Amino acid sequence: MDVLERIDQQVKGHPIVIYMKGTPQMPQCGFSMRAAQALGDTGVSFAYVNVLQDPEIFESLPRYADWPTFPQIYVDGELVGGCDITLELAASGELKTMMESAAAKHEAGTSESAG
Repeated sequence: MDVLERIDQQVKGHPIVIYMKGTPQMPQCGFSMRAAQALGDTGVSFAYVNVLQDPEIFESLPRYADWPTFPQIYVDGELVGGCDITLELAASGELKTMMESAAAKHEAGTSESAG
């Protein structure tokens, strides 16, 4: 499978996903740490991809949504942005609303297709 197809499956297969350096428990850069913490503070579960463990994704992700830096946060299949945008959305309360909506939509779609 092509790396851009893998990225597309990850983005569309999870309601919320962060591509970051390291993991939420052990971030490897300050921007990734702050963004993952903001996501975690919402109380909504999210997926993550450690780009340092997957060189193909590290090299190709900037082409996927034309965003050059890490972290990259996707909610409901759409690029939200990086650390600064995520922190602004968290401060306004919008991040939690977006994440809750995406999680509920994903869960509804999952239960419908399973039935």
